[in-house]
Amino acid sequence: MNNEQMSNNIILDKTYSFAVLMVRRSQKLVSEKKEYVLSKQILRSGTSIGANTEEAVGGISKKDFIAKLSIAYKEARETKYWLRILKDTGYISENEFQKYYTQSLILQEAIYKRECQTTKHI
Repeated sequence: MNNEQMSNNIILDKTYSFAVLMVRRSQKLVSEKKEYVLSKQILRSGTSIGANTEEAVGGISKKDFIAKLSIAYKEARETKYWLRILKDTGYISENEFQKYYTQSLILQEAIYKRECQTTKHI
């Protein structure tokens, strides 16, 4: 396994784990808080990061790879937005916010770095 494949696997693993966290958090928002709108937003954007990263790996060209990573990057940014809304409206605690926000930021930075590395080689 080369460095590129290793980097992809780390990002894939982290985005998958984050998606699972967002599914569980969304379920908790619905079951405990009866919150349906924001929970769908965080579910959609939080799981889309991993889905688009996975699609990038299966891309048919480097341009396709970059396009999917770009979408994953934007979804990570959007997820941070929804997390801020959830915190500021009292749906999640400051501790939960910090945990999820930090993970989303780490994913965003890793995806951006990978996108930049690939762009250099086109």
